Amino acid sequence: MRYDPGKPLMVQSDSTLMLEADHPESEAAGAALSRFAELVKTPGHIHTYRMTPMSLWNAASSGMGAERILDVLNGYGKFDVPLQVRQNVNHFVGRYGLVKLTLDGQRLMLVSDERELLDKLAGYKSLQSYFVGSPGEGGLEVDPAYRGMIKQDLIRLGFPVQDLAGYHHGETMPIRLRDATAGGRPFRLRDYQRAAVDAFYDGERLHGGSGIVVLPCGAGKTVIGIAALARLQCAALILTTNVASVRQWKRELLDKTDLDEQLVGEYSGERKEVRPVTIATYQILTHRQRKDDPFLHMSLFNERDWGLIIYDEVHLLPAPVFRATADIQATRRLGLTATLVREDGRQEDVFSLVGPKLFEAGWKDLEQKGWVAHVECTEVRVPMPEPVRERYVRAEPKHKHRIAGENPVKLEVLSRLLDKHKEEQTLIIGQYLDQLKTIADSVRAPMISGEMPHEERDGLYARFNRGDIKTLVVSKVANFAVDLPDARVAIQVSGSFGSRQEEAQRLGRILRPKEEDNRAYFYSLVSDDTREQEFAIHRQLFLLEQGYRYEIRKAAETDVREERETEGAT
Repeated sequence: MRYDPGKPLMVQSDSTLMLEADHPESEAAGAALSRFAELVKTPGHIHTYRMTPMSLWNAASSGMGAERILDVLNGYGKFDVPLQVRQNVNHFVGRYGLVKLTLDGQRLMLVSDERELLDKLAGYKSLQSYFVGSPGEGGLEVDPAYRGMIKQDLIRLGFPVQDLAGYHHGETMPIRLRDATAGGRPFRLRDYQRAAVDAFYDGERLHGGSGIVVLPCGAGKTVIGIAALARLQCAALILTTNVASVRQWKRELLDKTDLDEQLVGEYSGERKEVRPVTIATYQILTHRQRKDDPFLHMSLFNERDWGLIIYDEVHLLPAPVFRATADIQATRRLGLTATLVREDGRQEDVFSLVGPKLFEAGWKDLEQKGWVAHVECTEVRVPMPEPVRERYVRAEPKHKHRIAGENPVKLEVLSRLLDKHKEEQTLIIGQYLDQLKTIADSVRAPMISGEMPHEERDGLYARFNRGDIKTLVVSKVANFAVDLPDARVAIQVSGSFGSRQEEAQRLGRILRPKEEDNRAYFYSLVSDDTREQEFAIHRQLFLLEQGYRYEIRKAAETDVREERETEGAT
């Protein structure tokens, strides 16, 4: 057996990959592994990845074959890749596209080069209600109404479908990106944005138009959606997380295209405008009077002949919208996200109902090119005062996280960090409103929460962007789709347990590139020796996979360093 001690990776027979984090090749190896494996833990100097069927299917859908995956494992591995791993890679990668959905005239067909496989699938009772008639030479005819549901069920059986059945164009709507001939301010796509649009819409193949683009916060996912719409020239329904995001989409559409404002509608709790381009919130679609009532606004999916549906922050798709997505499989769908992580484990639904991952750009890759800010991440371990420690120890497990999150000593550490960055635009982000109100009063900064009317929120965001306000205290309403390009410092005082997506989104608030000094600072205040510290490790996993590193400091150590820096500056 080959043994190369100079390599950083150990591949185990259960598809676990152990990477030496301090090795000179670790960064390049981690970037390569993240294309087909998931980072699961980062204790000490070893980062552990795991290859799963889903991670391998996503790799296959992006064009990465089994041979290339095995080349990466062999190239960075200390030992030969175990036989079991080689078999698993070939097996799961080979299953992507083993069955396909195609059109035969007007008939939707499930086809495969392996006739025995089709006969096997035809025998599954769970699938039989989806088929029309008996199996024929051309494959299994599928009722078009079940196009989404059969993809969901087949992926659960281990057969990810390659959907080649194509999509209807929908209602035509002329739209152009602004350039010198269109009038207004010229607009140019960045190279990776153009590559993402090309990956979504492959003009040479009829099945282009369904899938997910993964880009860091601040890298211009909205622009990619707009460019895809300009490529397709059709009516579009855009679904996003909140009213602030709806209005941000509208501003970007009007700024970067030749669309007339009368063609763009807002569909939210405040307005109900259905126009050729309609931007709606997930919340309004899932609104109902009582728990057992129907969803009042789900009919929006049928209000016009949409040619494109864009799911912003697709990893947040609520379950009812998942079901609606299953019903509109003949419509092109584009999912946009910074991370495909879902804490409920429903990544398979995103894959089958919206589409496979078509394009991804690494956070650190874009940082090196200057398209996003260079962020220094610091986890500050904050001691607990003895009375709070005693209450924490006596508390039931379900209450411990909140007690640790609201540790009053965090306010002292926060004040010192604000002094350190007093000239910078700073966001203070947290989970608990009582804690945030105390902080806002103490530091004399305005606070934004879900209780605040949208117009008032927008006014505070605008003042922050102009520099009239240096510090904003924000609840989780600012986790997503808030455009604060000049925010340079984010201080997280509490969070939602071990949510990887929340950590990534909060860091994303400061990722917009900065003029002159393109640096930003992310601090996470964590109560020392508590469950909050355990959750912090899990929260950081996605960012660690992207190449970020957290410097761990004790609060006392942080204080000493800042005092020294201040003395040195003096």
